[in-house]
Amino acid sequence: MVTTAYFDNSATTKPCAQAVEAAENAIINCWGNPSSLHRTGNEANAIIEQSRGIIADRLRCSPGEIYFTSGGTESDNLAVLGAAEKMKRHGKKIVSTEVEHPAVYDSLSALESKGFEIVRIAPRADGSISESDIYEAVTPDTILISIMAVNNETGAVLPYECAKKAALRAGSPALVHVDAVQAFGKLPLKPSSSGVDLMSISSHKIHGIKGAGALYVNKKIKIAARVYGGEQESKLRPGTEAVPAIAAFAAATQALGDINTEKAKIEELKKYMLLRFADIGGIEINSPENASPYVTNVSVIGVKSEPMLNFLSANGVCVSSGSACSKGKKSRVLRAMNLGADRLDSAIRISFSRYSSQEEIDLLCEMIARAKQEIYSK
Repeated sequence: MVTTAYFDNSATTKPCAQAVEAAENAIINCWGNPSSLHRTGNEANAIIEQSRGIIADRLRCSPGEIYFTSGGTESDNLAVLGAAEKMKRHGKKIVSTEVEHPAVYDSLSALESKGFEIVRIAPRADGSISESDIYEAVTPDTILISIMAVNNETGAVLPYECAKKAALRAGSPALVHVDAVQAFGKLPLKPSSSGVDLMSISSHKIHGIKGAGALYVNKKIKIAARVYGGEQESKLRPGTEAVPAIAAFAAATQALGDINTEKAKIEELKKYMLLRFADIGGIEINSPENASPYVTNVSVIGVKSEPMLNFLSANGVCVSSGSACSKGKKSRVLRAMNLGADRLDSAIRISFSRYSSQEEIDLLCEMIARAKQEIYSK
């Protein structure tokens, strides 16, 4: 029987052996500055370009459309702020949703303070976003549509593929940005055929290491840089590249299994977990029925999130109460869904990876049942 269980994979995943090996090789053998023109620098640069090609293959795009960043947050900021700056001559309206990751939501708030009009589409009661609401929100003066692919708190799969269609119907020049941090490696992604101009992805969500992300930028468009001071990444994201993290990102990408096979496995684990929850009783599911199986948000009625997290952690089980970037604050996403106070106060997020097991679920359920008895009664 397992004694520990990790279910916070939406926050970060355990690095796979291939990623660790690739990072170690880059640190020990290819430590040169990739911008230097000597042999050591060329070896480091070769790793970057090979990695760029691997990630481009996964997104079915050209290597020249991949720009490395420090992670998903920087990719989101670069996409949103860079697109707004480039497109502002066409208007100042931006369409997004109330359920975006803080990296997008807060970037839009910063733009709002500078005079941009931000339209945030509210979710339905189950956390999903309606296609019709996207079509209604986009007007001729819309310059950017930013919609995530998979919500990091509920697993809701958002209809981002209709965004470009909405822009075309409205006669809008809008660029489309998709935060695919929770979708990369879990959903089939091909931004060029989905009308997506900008797509953010991250390494440590797919068993790479922290410190590397990427932004897909359609070769037909340009966005404004947010950082200056070098020639790296075609001047869009200058600064010496984190070669070990990038190498690990590529290795983790290569190690990804078949999406459908992995998804089927995770769906079985989720089904098993929900059956166990039904036996325990008093657990409300906050995620949509058609959510990504990798992320499930639930409320254990009567046990507030913080004491539940502390109890589970003390007993070897790791879950979260929402976005890791929110540092335990009450979920803006769940509030937007108009959940009652009892569900808001007791919400926890359970997120799977390919390393998750039925034995870990058994431990999770055992400890939730114990928590209900020991904490609820106090």
